[in-house]
Amino acid sequence: MQKLDGREERFIIIGNAAGGIVLVVVCTERQGRIRIISARRHNMSKTTTPSKGRMSDPPRSMSAADVERAARADRDAQPLTAEDLKRMKRTPQVKIIRALELTQEEFAARYHIPLGTLRDWEQGRAQPDQPTRAYLTLIARDPERVSVMLNAKTH
Repeated sequence: MQKLDGREERFIIIGNAAGGIVLVVVCTERQGRIRIISARRHNMSKTTTPSKGRMSDPPRSMSAADVERAARADRDAQPLTAEDLKRMKRTPQVKIIRALELTQEEFAARYHIPLGTLRDWEQGRAQPDQPTRAYLTLIARDPERVSVMLNAKTH
């Protein structure tokens, strides 16, 4: 968590997505809603040292127990409380789902979603309804399978 000029808290979330992809998401809470500021795929091979701008060795692999120990030792990265979970939205965020390499246009075409609707969701002008949230959950869990099923040629 980071406070910028005393204006707002920003949260940095790092997690694994399907296929071993590492995602870095920066979000904040505004007017009671979680807002995504950035969602990007982390390229482990292009890490640089901040002070010298030169390439550094990629991070070493850690066991699950090592990751757990390191996370619990970091006072700024403690597990979410029941109160945190209660105020967080649990539906998949379109921008995070789409962050896996697709442009808005590619995502909209692949999953048969109108481009304007996708943009409205990502910019917070509209929210997906319940059936659409279920559809987005399927895309998040198995994007290739959903794409194959949607775009299969019928005889």
